[in-house]
Amino acid sequence: MRLSDDKATHLTHVALKGLLDKGVIAPLSEEGEIRHEMRRIIINELKTAEDIDLFIRKKLQSYSKKITEGSPEWDVLYQKFFYEETVKKGIA
Repeated sequence: MRLSDDKATHLTHVALKGLLDKGVIAPLSEEGEIRHEMRRIIINELKTAEDIDLFIRKKLQSYSKKITEGSPEWDVLYQKFFYEETVKKGIA
């Protein structure tokens, strides 16, 4: 999933404001630095999810039996493989 710079920046502003307003966090550094790091993490996580998605789609296309995207079988296999890949990468 692609996220424009404006949307990523807006998301970090909203998330940080919510965390600060609710007292969930107490900032140890400047808010701009926190938002920058949050933005970097969000973009990296989305990139990782895109990479996993591409890997799984190629894997499912390589099966000798044609599995139609959107079918119950495809959905089950996709979810299974996605979970396995996130566990391998340590994000599940």
